[in-house]
Formats: sequence, C-alpha cells, structure tokens
Amino acid sequence: MPKVSQAHVAARRQQILEAAMACFAREGFHGTTMQDIVRQSGLSPGAIYSYFKSKEAIIAAIADERHARERVMIQAARTQSSAEATLRALARAFFGTLGEAEGRTPRRLNVQIWAEALCNPPLHRTVRTGIDESRALLAALIVEAQGRGELPRHLAPDALARVMIALFQGFVLQQAWDDQADVGSYMEVIDTLLHGLTRVQRR
Repeated sequence: MPKVSQAHVAARRQQILEAAMACFAREGFHGTTMQDIVRQSGLSPGAIYSYFKSKEAIIAAIADERHARERVMIQAARTQSSAEATLRALARAFFGTLGEAEGRTPRRLNVQIWAEALCNPPLHRTVRTGIDESRALLAALIVEAQGRGELPRHLAPDALARVMIALFQGFVLQQAWDDQADVGSYMEVIDTLLHGLTRVQRR
C-alpha cells in the first residue's frame, strides 16, 4: 500500500473540516449529520471516519485550529516596537477578515461552538483550554508592556487581557445577528481606546 504524505493527510483533513464548516453554517450543529458532511466533502464515509470518529470530534478540531491560529497571531504581534503598536496589530489580525463574507462565516461558527460548549463537557474543555492559553499569552504580553512603562501598572494583566478578548468576542456575537455591523468604525473606536490606554503612561 503506497505511503500517504503528510501534505496529503493535512489537505484531506482540511477538506473535511471545510465541508463540515459549510454544513454547520448552513444547517447548524444539530441540524447537520455526518452524512451531510460526507456529501459536502465529496469523500466516502470511510475516508471521513478515518480522520474523525464523530461530528463532535470535527467540532472540537475546528475549535482547536481556531485557537492555534489565534496563538500564532498573538505571538507574531509581539515583534512590534511598542505596546500600542502590538495591540493595534492584534486588533487588525483578529478583525481583519470580519469585513468580508468569507471571514464572517467561520466566526459565526464560533457562536455556535460557544453555545454547544455550555452543554457539552468535552467541547467545553477544548474551548476553555484554547481561550485560556490565548489569554495567558496576551496577559504575558501586557506584563512585559507594564514592565516597560507602556501600560498602567495598576491594572491586573489577566483582567485587561479578558477585556481585550471580550472586545473581539462581543463584536463577533453582534455581527452574528447583524451582518451590517461596520468593522471599520468598530476598529477605529478600538484604536482610540488603545491610544488612550497607552497615552496615560506617556504623560
């Protein structure tokens, strides 16, 4: 039997996840069956089940991949020259795709994942772990900026990290039911808030 390359495995796995996301966006988690994902992907049932044993495993994989991308974005933003530049870069990385339809669809799935996690303990652990890891990275970045005198030292790093994450999660939730929400105007407000937050330390 020919050896399957890692690239092939990764591409096939992504094909399944993209098919599942299309189904979830259209029908919702509970309205989607594994048969729907099979049809959407164009693969055989055996091919699907060789990668994912259940619909729940696919949902968890989607959440894991999203959290992994977010951690990469946070790490990449740390190369900026100042706290304000870092936070602005993060805002653009997280909000950049929400102005386009193809960027909003995956984020709508976030809302479904959050809701499903409330009553699905394994998925809750996956979501909680991913968010906690991203929050810890962001809090560490804030601690470094506080050490350089670029952010107010009296603010709890974890609390500030939670507020910044909430800015993103809150807009995703609003956009889920109002696709006319203006991403550009929202980011302008965030830029102003970030400027004010860092300016306090420059006085």
